[in-house]
Amino acid sequence: MALRNHSTITEFILTGLSDDPHIQALLFVLFLVIYLLTVMGNLTMLLMIRADSHLHTPMYFFLSNLSFLDLCFSSVTVPKLLKDLLSEKKTISVEGCLAQVFFVFITAGTEAFLLSMMAYDRYAAICHPLLYGQLMSTQLCVKLILASWGLASLNSVVIVLLAVNLDFCEAQTIHHYTCELPSLFPLSCSDISINIDILICSILLHGLGTFLPVFFSYARIVSTILSISSTTGRSKAFSTCSSHLIAVILFFGSGLIRYLMPTSGSSLDLLSSLQYSAVTPMLNPLIYSLKNIEVKAAVKRTLGKYLQYFK
Repeated sequence: MALRNHSTITEFILTGLSDDPHIQALLFVLFLVIYLLTVMGNLTMLLMIRADSHLHTPMYFFLSNLSFLDLCFSSVTVPKLLKDLLSEKKTISVEGCLAQVFFVFITAGTEAFLLSMMAYDRYAAICHPLLYGQLMSTQLCVKLILASWGLASLNSVVIVLLAVNLDFCEAQTIHHYTCELPSLFPLSCSDISINIDILICSILLHGLGTFLPVFFSYARIVSTILSISSTTGRSKAFSTCSSHLIAVILFFGSGLIRYLMPTSGSSLDLLSSLQYSAVTPMLNPLIYSLKNIEVKAAVKRTLGKYLQYFK
């Protein structure tokens, strides 16, 4: 894989998060803790859903896939960030940069589709509880997951082709801690107007295609919850989708800020990228475990089994 007219450029220089060695040391500890919590939290969620038969439902099938995606998404960028925080020279090869762009888009794109499917699952459970088993069959859930990976892969190939066709001249410093397409565009000495238009169209189609089902699902969910006369019933219905709603806001909010706002290398660019690539994957298991009664019950059952085993 090679970029045109870049025989003198074999790698890019990343500016990272800070040049101060003391701040870098603190950031290394912070993001190491974040990454370890992400791995442990999502692996625990995966193993618990697999081990507890009470969680073998469509909702938790999607949640297990979300945990797997969060593991992948975080692993695309955070290990490289940790390495760079300990390195004097922060570089990434052209091929490695393109690979990072591809895997960021495929994992983030699949997660966007997955959050959309989880919204539909909550709509079916709350608005059509008697038909839930028919609406969310195992075969349909598997097909939806495969379709999300397929569509995200197709979108990622298109995005990477935009980067492959860029011409790079002298500039090779990426004002970011990772390779993302908006940060590569300013380095190109060719006309990037078409590339930017295609990227914006791709993000809008992908974003709206996944966000609109979430919006309409929650519009129906809110309408149904408000029609419930019992306060307890309304509270119980809302609690089943509050965790997902928080995850949607965190993911879509930071992602849209990063890819639809003009790239400036500012703190907002870095913070929005850190939010959806490092912080959100860590928070998702906590959000679903702390705000979900069934997950809490599963944790108690699992701990009870282990305590009995060691007695």
